[in-house]
Amino acid sequence: VGIVALIAAGWGGLLRMGLQWPVLQATLPMSHGPLMVGGFLGTVIGVERAVALKRYRWTFFSPILTAAGTLLLLLGIGDAIGPLLITLGSVGLVAVFGLILRIHTADYTVAMASGSVLWMVGNVLWMLDWPLHTLVGWWSGFLLMTIAGERLELDRILRLSKQVLRYFTVASVIYVGGLVVSLFNLDSGTRLSGAGMLALALWLIRYDIARYTIKKEGITQFIAACLLVGYVWMVVSGALLIAFGGLIAGPYYDAMLHTFFIGFVISMIFGHAPIIFPAVLGVGFKFHRFFYTHLALLHIALAIRVAGDLLAWSLLREWGGFLIAIAILLFIFNTIVAVRMDRKK
Repeated sequence: VGIVALIAAGWGGLLRMGLQWPVLQATLPMSHGPLMVGGFLGTVIGVERAVALKRYRWTFFSPILTAAGTLLLLLGIGDAIGPLLITLGSVGLVAVFGLILRIHTADYTVAMASGSVLWMVGNVLWMLDWPLHTLVGWWSGFLLMTIAGERLELDRILRLSKQVLRYFTVASVIYVGGLVVSLFNLDSGTRLSGAGMLALALWLIRYDIARYTIKKEGITQFIAACLLVGYVWMVVSGALLIAFGGLIAGPYYDAMLHTFFIGFVISMIFGHAPIIFPAVLGVGFKFHRFFYTHLALLHIALAIRVAGDLLAWSLLREWGGFLIAIAILLFIFNTIVAVRMDRKK
């Protein structure tokens, strides 16, 4: 269901850009964001956590609820029930992280738990019919804090000082503070959360272990490449949030969102998929250098799209969006090929 949501979200995104493609479901263009964040990422992250805690079977309720809500969104059945189920799924993920914190409380588990809370708040606002531009920052925070927390966990091997960890905390607080302010003053809150995002991106570039693993070979180097280029796009996204503030639509707004969701989040997915998918699905995986094809295409396409946004050149923006969709499909294809290569071996 998560993979179907990813493909449907991409389809809806192309429709939103004005491409004359078949409209499989009338509500699909408006469901682009919810399908990407709740349907795909929320479900996949929920499954990942549930598999890690598989002796606590109730943890699977979170991804089951988000998957069910996603199917209702895709089918256009029950306008309120789909969002309700996805919201309940996010409540379930908060409960899962409550269990994780009870088992082990650390900087990184607190960071990831805070991400689940941000997602839940964003979903509650969604249920209350707040405009998407007022709650998308909360959805972004879910992914930002989840990924940053995962990286912080891996960075333990570097034995970072307390002062360095304090910088991480301060940047996170600035980001979340901006989200709270945005509920009352969208422009000021957006700029403040942009400052927090920029600070976190610079922290990751400076202190993440990817700075060292990029010098390795094979899959380790590929993962590091995905991470580092993703951090660069997060710098761009934070800078755009600071520069343009509380926009609600238009090409600059498009650039603000997609430098984060495509440049940072999808790049993180490309990097973590060779590890997470085999672990979650219980399959083998043979890494090959052809994985760099979908990574390179993604970032070239995003650069084209952002250039089209900033230059107000709609044709360039549409081509960039189309090539991003191709890069994601190529990623799915390459992943299937890697699994089949391992089975053949």
